[in-house]
Amino acid sequence: MHDIRLIRENPAAFDAALERRGLAPVSADILAQDEARRARIHAAETTQAEQNAASRKVGAAKAAGDEAEFERLRATVSEKKAEVAAMQAEAKDLDQQLAATLMGLPNLPLDDVPDGADETENVELYRRGTPRDCDFTPVEHFEIAGVKPGMDFETAAKLSGSRFVVLSGAVARIHRALAQFMLDTHIEENGLTETWTPVLVRDEMMYGTGQLPKFGEDSYRTTNGWWLVPTAEVTLTNIVNGLIVEEGTLPRRYVAHTQCFRSEAGSAGKDTAGMLRQHQFEKVEMVSVTHPDHSRAELDRMTGCAEGILDRLDLPYRTVVLCTGDMGFGARRTHDIEVWLPGQDTYREISSVSLCGDFQARRMNARFKPAGGGKPEYLHTLNGSGLAVGRCLIAVLENGQQADGSVSLPNALARYLGGKTTLTPEGALA
Repeated sequence: MHDIRLIRENPAAFDAALERRGLAPVSADILAQDEARRARIHAAETTQAEQNAASRKVGAAKAAGDEAEFERLRATVSEKKAEVAAMQAEAKDLDQQLAATLMGLPNLPLDDVPDGADETENVELYRRGTPRDCDFTPVEHFEIAGVKPGMDFETAAKLSGSRFVVLSGAVARIHRALAQFMLDTHIEENGLTETWTPVLVRDEMMYGTGQLPKFGEDSYRTTNGWWLVPTAEVTLTNIVNGLIVEEGTLPRRYVAHTQCFRSEAGSAGKDTAGMLRQHQFEKVEMVSVTHPDHSRAELDRMTGCAEGILDRLDLPYRTVVLCTGDMGFGARRTHDIEVWLPGQDTYREISSVSLCGDFQARRMNARFKPAGGGKPEYLHTLNGSGLAVGRCLIAVLENGQQADGSVSLPNALARYLGGKTTLTPEGALA
């Protein structure tokens, strides 16, 4: 959410930042709502003062035996009390309207974010690793002979419908190994705190990280009002919801491996084959809560943590900075890491690491107490995949595929697979 004081102080800059995201100027409407709210609050305070003044005179009129004045003052107090209540209710309603307006506006991009309309205008920062030259035509993950016995879309469709999968045998074990490898690396080498969180959350938590109010259709809601998390960003970030933490406890760096659920509302017809876009999937999610002065450096650190997983798995990738038209709702700057998929002959997103500044912290009222004293300040939050487990499985299978239908697996996974380094054409580990 945005700071209304900053909009009051520089409405032109606020509009200019939103225009970079393709939105029309809105500061005039926001300031009109704000002025109406403040005017109603001022009127209520003035009337309250008049009520209090009349109340103080009631006793004096009674003591003086002036019954007419006593009754007049009593009536005045009653009238003023009713007026105050009505004005306060109006002010509360106007405040809620203003909050709803601010809640519906996306975050403002940092100055160093490239302008652009969509993903075609994202800017590549660098590439790591080289896609291998195959003496055969690579196929997509679900077409690899050794993968087929352990990746069952037909049974999943019977159980749940489209965009689900049943993994079994060696493929299921490789999937689990990847998640464990990611967690161990982030905990043991990157200094993140392993965290286990619920996958069912309240409305307030989805509002806190920006999934609500605008993007409810992208998530699943239970009949009794809980939401299934689209990512552990929701729970990990909301750990500090409503808190004032000590500056000395920052940064707080969390990692969690969870099931994630997305309706994929708006993706009809996209990536319908294979595991690339599923309603239910697993992700190892990183969240950092930092001091505002350190959040930009933390973005680069988190990007490096995600890239390190791909480096250890010997997977080629490229890192891009998203343009203003492709950034997520809550982000000020986002780095996407795209892994090479030979079956598709292209790079596809496997991690998105975003700096949100104080945008989420304001929605959550999450602050820190400065070590040197002074008023509490809003925290900065960041989130990123470290990595999407299913997409990493796809990348490992496609990049390791051999002409005979077997898959050569990364050495980094050997200790999680009992020393095995190959998925045979028959679908067994060897």
